[in-house]
Amino acid sequence: MVEEVQKHSVHTLVFRSLKRTHDMFVADNAKPIVLDEKSHKVKMSVKLHTEYSSVLHMPVLKENAREKGSHNAIDSYGHKQYLPNQGEDNEYLITGTHPYPPGPGVALTADTKIQRMPSESAAQSLAVALPPSQSKIEANRTAAGVGDIYRHAGIPERSQPSVLSMAMMETGGNKNSALMAKKAPTMPKPQWHPPWKLYRVISGHLGWVRCIAVEPGNQWFVTGSADRTIKIWDLASGKLKLSLTGHISTVRGVIVSGRSPYLFSCGEDKQVKCWDLEYNKVIRHYHGHLSAVYGLDLHPTIDVLVTCSRDSTARIWDVRTKASVHTLTGHTNAVATVKCQAAEPQIITGSHDTTIRLWDLVAGKTRVTLTNHKKSVRAVVLHPRQYTFASGSPDNIKQWKFPDGNFIQNLSGHSAIINTLAVNSDGVLVSGADNGTMHLWDWRTGYNFQRVHAAVQPGSLDSESGIFACAFDQSESRLLTAEADKTIKVYREDDTATEETHPVSWKPEIIKRKRF
Repeated sequence: MVEEVQKHSVHTLVFRSLKRTHDMFVADNAKPIVLDEKSHKVKMSVKLHTEYSSVLHMPVLKENAREKGSHNAIDSYGHKQYLPNQGEDNEYLITGTHPYPPGPGVALTADTKIQRMPSESAAQSLAVALPPSQSKIEANRTAAGVGDIYRHAGIPERSQPSVLSMAMMETGGNKNSALMAKKAPTMPKPQWHPPWKLYRVISGHLGWVRCIAVEPGNQWFVTGSADRTIKIWDLASGKLKLSLTGHISTVRGVIVSGRSPYLFSCGEDKQVKCWDLEYNKVIRHYHGHLSAVYGLDLHPTIDVLVTCSRDSTARIWDVRTKASVHTLTGHTNAVATVKCQAAEPQIITGSHDTTIRLWDLVAGKTRVTLTNHKKSVRAVVLHPRQYTFASGSPDNIKQWKFPDGNFIQNLSGHSAIINTLAVNSDGVLVSGADNGTMHLWDWRTGYNFQRVHAAVQPGSLDSESGIFACAFDQSESRLLTAEADKTIKVYREDDTATEETHPVSWKPEIIKRKRF
């Protein structure tokens, strides 16, 4: 006789089904997979062999060095005092398949003295090569040596090899830091920066102020506007000194040369002009762009001008002869921004095709194309002291390393069309957006320490709130912004602010999301 099936309500059945599904899929989702010793050992040995085979054998200090080292004098600070010529007595054994002599033509014998740089990675790879018991002794000895060297070199403590890495080496041969499971990255503590406050609004233009540049002597600055004029203003007083007319459409870029008394401008009339500031007249035109010219920059060490345009190209011009040296083609949409530097890559462009290109100036070809942004890149800024740069787009501000454009981090939170970026040598990054908001960031950590939305000048609509360009002056004590309400706003650091009045609201738990 067939057993009768017990009837349940739909609610009970659904609940049971949910519970079964939960038990099947979710119960152990946070638990790591049980480690199979054998396969783990095989994996580690293969990984060690492929990644570290060339450094498995390092020069090993002979035991007798310990006795010699014990005679080192200790000064009152606990530092070892190295006497001249004392280090020369240390002898090294050469092991492994990659020996190298100290100089050309010197025979390689067991007692050849060779020099090695005691770095953290070298110490760790040495620990990989040695059996666990010996590696502990070697690690301790190397640790003391490296610490002393760092102290004598005056390198701060944070760059010394960590206690953790030393502890890792003590555990034995096959635990290497590169193979350890990585912790989720957290944001380091940001440097405190005083907030910036608006202290002057300069009006005089009759249209949007599209571009701004400060002259190298820090006496005056220049702006270009949609009213087709270029105006020169006194930096200290904010008074108008001079108006230059000549463009027949919006002026989109201005820059002052530090090598000659020239001012360069470009505009939506396809023109690139060179103004002689001794006569306040145009002395050269650079013809070649087929559409509006959106930006320009001067090379810091050679007389070369680079412009970028809506015709999807950037052009390199010889300032003196007006010749077009190269046309940089490759972008598939308008090129919005261009920057020059003395080191390779010498030219960086950002485009509405969402890519950033790093160019070889000599060959006129692309070295690297960065495709990480999802939207137009309208702003690029180079750090004045580090070999890094940042790019701004509505999706994110991204920081990159030269020369290959390696990604560093995202600065998320300024969700608007970012028109301009500026950075000073204190590590304050400023991003200005189309909706009139300005965010200030700590360059190293990406911490957003201030957000500013200045009111539009009386008589303007609120919709005329927008920042098109910003720049620090040469002393980096003032920040100038060019805005859509036809004004130039000048900001300076708040002298009254302290770390107590404006604390950094930072917690070490803040996870830095490294989205590409």
